This record gives sequence, C-alpha cells and structure tokens, in this order.
Amino acid sequence: MRYKIIIEYDGTPFVGWQRQDNGLSVQECIETAIESLFQEKPVLFGAGRTDSGVHATGQVAHFDIATKELDTYSIKTGLNHYLKVYPISILDVTEVDVEFHSRFDATERKYLYRIINRTSPLSIEKGRAWLVMKNLNLEKMQVCASVIEGKHDFTTFRSVNCQSKSAIKTLTSCKITHQDDNIYFGFVAPSFLQHQIRSIVGTMKMVGEELWEVDRFQQALEAKDRSKCGALAPADGLYFMEVKY
Repeated sequence: MRYKIIIEYDGTPFVGWQRQDNGLSVQECIETAIESLFQEKPVLFGAGRTDSGVHATGQVAHFDIATKELDTYSIKTGLNHYLKVYPISILDVTEVDVEFHSRFDATERKYLYRIINRTSPLSIEKGRAWLVMKNLNLEKMQVCASVIEGKHDFTTFRSVNCQSKSAIKTLTSCKITHQDDNIYFGFVAPSFLQHQIRSIVGTMKMVGEELWEVDRFQQALEAKDRSKCGALAPADGLYFMEVKY
C-alpha cells in the first residue's frame, strides 16, 4: 500500500529534509518512525528538499508498506508517538494509488518567507523569522516582486550547487504583504531551484534598505550570473507551506 502524509516541522535542529551523513534529517526521523510502527524499512519521498533551518507547515511525502495492518488514523497517531521527541508532526495520512508520487506529481508549491522589521531583538520568534533592523521600503520591494514574476532564467538566484538541469523556471506569483512589523513574501510556482527564494528575498531586502535601486535588481535577474546576486537570506524565515496535485 502507498500512503501520502502531510508534515509540519521546525527545521532548526535538522540538516534539512533529505537524509545526510553529517547530521539528523527530517526524512531520517520519519523513516525511523515508520519502521518502528510497521517493522518494515521504508523509503520516504518528499515533495521538496528543504535546507537546514527551513520550516514546513505542508510538506508532502509518500511511502510504501507491503502489508496493510493499520487504518490511516492509527498510522497518524502511531507516527506522531514515535516522533514526539522531535519538532515534527504528521498532520494527515491518506491511502493513495500506487502510481502517486509526492514529488513528480506536484503541480504547484507554495512557500512563505517572513521578515520581522524592527529594532528590538527576537525572542519568541527567534529562529522562525529574519530580523531586519533597518526600516524597509515596502513599495520598492513590491516592484521587484512584479519584476520577478513569470518565466525567467533564474541563474542569478540559484545556488552554484543546484542540481536542476535548467535555471529556467516560471514563478507563478510573488506577493509581498505586511502586518505591523511582519513582512510576508509569498511565492507560488510549479517548482523551485535550490536557494532561489532565499536569494530573491535577500536581494529584495537590499532594495528595501535602499542600498540597491529596482533597476539594479532587474539587471541582476537579466545578467543570469550568480555573482550578481545581492545576498542570501537566512533559512530561519522560510516555510514550505503547501503542495497541490
């Protein structure tokens, strides 16, 4: 049987989603929980490979089990029992067709980036947002958001270690909103490049601080040159929100 799970996690203590040799990953924790519950070693496939420190409220993954012994509610509660020592929560479990693939069947992914724009340090929100103390020009950043929407070559805004075959991506939507001292960057696309969102936000922040003009942001995009990227925003403020199929 194949099961789809929706996962929420605080990415702070992990090396990222994907299993790695240099530390504990979200994937490893959940695979270990599945093995403890079913006494069967699984392979977990995620819809997105979040980096170390990146959070999720709607990560999607799937795994196969040879024998069906538990209903979906029991699977959810069982996995949460084995995961209780980690900041990981299984929000939903559904049985799906064996042809379903959490990564390759996804048609839309949504991410949120949070900046807290104030002069006081973070306490409760520490590790869950990027603190920027210099007042940001929201209007100029919103112009950058309109520039970046659509189909572009995002070489400037992707990691040099990105394994994607092409830097050409379509950014369906990039919207910036705010409430009090919180600034929210909403991104929607079929898929993203490694460090794409953090690179865009980090460079937009330089425009918001008025260290760059909007024209320079557009020139950086058009340059298709990683060295033209302004800055890389920290992982703390990034959230993987939702996947659509």
